[in-house]
Amino acid sequence: MFKWVMCTAFSLATSAPASAGEKLALAAIYSENAVKTASGETFSPGKLTAAHRTFPFGTMVRVTNLHNGREVVVRINDRGPFTKGRIIDLTPAAAAQLHFSGLAPVALAVVEREH
Repeated sequence: MFKWVMCTAFSLATSAPASAGEKLALAAIYSENAVKTASGETFSPGKLTAAHRTFPFGTMVRVTNLHNGREVVVRINDRGPFTKGRIIDLTPAAAAQLHFSGLAPVALAVVEREH
């Protein structure tokens, strides 16, 4: 069971924030040429993992594709993306669950397992 601990929505509707918590953000798919992640794990395109610039390694994040409403929970195990406007890099397996290739507008929410 997961509980919400933080939620920030992102939108592509406008390049300017529509509200205090809303801003432009995109998810991208990792290059399958990756070998090691910043956490030291071997990159595995079939796992539900992701890269984020600031979330601690091991953080569980619910990613919602704003085009179709599909969601996936991924574990942060790498750093990035380092391209302006992008907020998270997903493995091909995570992107497939969200039904996108290339880039997608997303909402992120940190989740935490209940004890």
